[in-house]
Amino acid sequence: MNALEVLNRKLFLQLNAGEQTGAGMISTATFIADVLIYLIPLALVLAWLWLPERRQLALRAFLVCSIALGIGQLLALFWPHPRPFMIGLGHTWIPHAADASFPSDHGLVFASMACSLLLTGELAWGMLIALMGIAVAWSRIFLGVHFPLDMLGALGVSLLAYLFLSPLWARWGNQFMQATEKLYRYLLAWPISKGWIRA
Repeated sequence: MNALEVLNRKLFLQLNAGEQTGAGMISTATFIADVLIYLIPLALVLAWLWLPERRQLALRAFLVCSIALGIGQLLALFWPHPRPFMIGLGHTWIPHAADASFPSDHGLVFASMACSLLLTGELAWGMLIALMGIAVAWSRIFLGVHFPLDMLGALGVSLLAYLFLSPLWARWGNQFMQATEKLYRYLLAWPISKGWIRA
């Protein structure tokens, strides 16, 4: 076992909830770990449907997130790092499939969204998403389904996805945005005509 993995496991054991952890703490962490992730797609949908001035930002963030998740799947396929409970380490407080832990999908979603916002000047919203992401990262380590490096790896992959997309967006972003809006207006013409969502 290399020094990085030793440090990874040591940090995990320091953050993982022990047997004496109160039920209230476990419930709070479980809520953070399982529920906050749904705010991200909700925010993207709300921004697209009712905030036309934020559509380009929402679409770009969605693409960064998609690229990051794709890279994450490749990493998990070619380097299937086990989760803590798969090697009998620490305590596990929520059920989870015995699949690869690195990088964390939850971490990828929050980190890619935070990077997209922060690096395009949306500092307030970006910091909010980043703080939520830190809370989710802590909770999933605390509950025993991820290692700390799974979360740091998610940040690195998200930055890579943002850097990968940036030159492509600079060249073709406007055309892609126009095509996406055109398709949206075609498919949802009826609710748009009723004023339920924005054109």
